[in-house]
Amino acid sequence: MLKILCLCLSATLQRTVHFSFFKDGEVNRSEKYTLHASGKAVNSARVLNQLEKDCSTVLCPLGESHIDLFLNLALQDNIHIIPVKTPGTVRECWTLLDKTNECTTEVVCDEPVGEYDFALSQSTLLGILEKELKNYDAFLFAGSCPKHWSDGLPSVIAKIIANSGKPFLADFSGKNLRRVIDIFPPSIIKINENEFLDTFKLGDYLNENQLKCAITEKSKELKNIIVVTRGKNSVYAAESGEFVEFPVEKVRAVNTTACGDAFSAGFLYEYLSSRNFLESLAKGTWCAARNAESSVPGSIIVDLM
Repeated sequence: MLKILCLCLSATLQRTVHFSFFKDGEVNRSEKYTLHASGKAVNSARVLNQLEKDCSTVLCPLGESHIDLFLNLALQDNIHIIPVKTPGTVRECWTLLDKTNECTTEVVCDEPVGEYDFALSQSTLLGILEKELKNYDAFLFAGSCPKHWSDGLPSVIAKIIANSGKPFLADFSGKNLRRVIDIFPPSIIKINENEFLDTFKLGDYLNENQLKCAITEKSKELKNIIVVTRGKNSVYAAESGEFVEFPVEKVRAVNTTACGDAFSAGFLYEYLSSRNFLESLAKGTWCAARNAESSVPGSIIVDLM
């Protein structure tokens, strides 16, 4: 059985609210809502455990005000959490599902941090990571790094991963990704088109040929896999400078939240199993499509909504 350790620095309580029809500027009454433990790496872990039971665990800092609620929600979805208690709360995100217009709207509500000291929590987190990583086959690090963590945290994490020698999928962007690359280039970078352009300072727009060349050259330079998702358009990817364009599956979407997280889970799972680049792209796109058909964020089990 594969064993994958996931790291989520930005845990989320994800509230998914269902509307038969949503109208801006009006009072809108929901049909129902659901609440799930979430955050990018948590969503990926949910999918990984649906692909193979108990194959993933999430190392997850959690605000003490919501830690019990979050852990109970994770347990309901068979997500195994190694919690690190922190001061404060867990942020909440709202997904608004409009059935009539088949529209998904995401509202991210970052919680106020307050005047807390996170130094002890950060030290505990790094200690657990260094100890636990040796027990896993691979590492998935996804999501943003909240401002209350130190600027140097991603670099320290990269050093720990480098020392472990484990395969590593990174699903984040910007300066934190650049800092990690300087220490230890991830085996796999999964990123969307806008994030790719921003991270590598390529401007606001490249035409398709320019984008393909940029992905190919960056993958060749880093000697790794770079996967650039483009929403409803085909995926652009390269493995050590060998470019591939892969089609996405067209589906009737129920909830597009966490499709990228599902892609990361499927790609990494298949790549660790087969080391086949094309089969990994196929599994990633399949997981993303199943996630879009489900109302649950980060799930390949299609419900009957």
